Amino acid sequence: MISRRQFTQVASLSALSVLASGQLSAQTKSLRLGGPIFLKSEDPAELAREHRRLGYSAAYCPPIKLVETAKLAAIEKAFAAENVVIAEVGAWVNMLEADAAKRKQNLDYVIERLAIAEAINARNCVNIGGSFNPKQWDGPDPRNVTKEYFDATVENCRKVIDAVKPKRTKFTIEMMGWSLPDSPDSYVQLFKAVNRPGFGVHVDICNIINSPERFYRSAELIADTFRKLGPWVCSCHAKDLAGKNVHFIETIPGRGGVDYRAYLRGIMKYAPDAPLMLEHLSKPEEYEEGKEYIQHIANELGIRTA
Repeated sequence: MISRRQFTQVASLSALSVLASGQLSAQTKSLRLGGPIFLKSEDPAELAREHRRLGYSAAYCPPIKLVETAKLAAIEKAFAAENVVIAEVGAWVNMLEADAAKRKQNLDYVIERLAIAEAINARNCVNIGGSFNPKQWDGPDPRNVTKEYFDATVENCRKVIDAVKPKRTKFTIEMMGWSLPDSPDSYVQLFKAVNRPGFGVHVDICNIINSPERFYRSAELIADTFRKLGPWVCSCHAKDLAGKNVHFIETIPGRGGVDYRAYLRGIMKYAPDAPLMLEHLSKPEEYEEGKEYIQHIANELGIRTA
């Protein structure tokens, strides 16, 4: 655990270091881009090679259970051999489930997923804080932006991390538009409150674009996010947003209004080791389009993609 003073000292030193070396990092490191693949195989080596064939250097964790120890070792070895990092292990369940038995079951599942991330040397295990919404596990609810929600999320994060005590990976919470953390500032508060070395940051910019101001000023939101959270960012999600009536709809990178030049600059300056993972598209052709758009922007900015 770290004290508030230690956190401030480390944050200041890290920020100064990043500011001093940010341009160098962008020049010497490659952006690790990844996304889902559609190859039907149980062979870790085949899966790793498929990522490389598609031009990816980062991956989502293949389907695996903690008891499959030999396969866990095979996944780590095969992906490392192809220089493909496992960006994240998803743990998408409600840690704030109202039913006590289900809530415990969900927390046990998240603990298992973090243990898997540790076993295969993934960058992070990611979930959202959950929701008090009684019908939708990730749905909106007025209590999702209250101190009650914040305190419960802090407690849950500590329980998960303390159960695994990860050394090679981090547990992260994805920012959301309808629940905490819903901004870089609220994530800083959560990071300080959890106060565990096994806690990190996951960035999905689209998830916190929840107003016209943030939509039209996405470059400013992105810059603010990476300035404040960059040293602790483990991985990022890539998608885009388009306006429709009074809503935002997710779309393929390049078809919406998210400033990807600012996004790639932010990653490479403040979090150059964090993979950028395409998500929430429906078919291979859409992922290919999104990948090519991001690669085009990276090339325009002089950023290599591994």
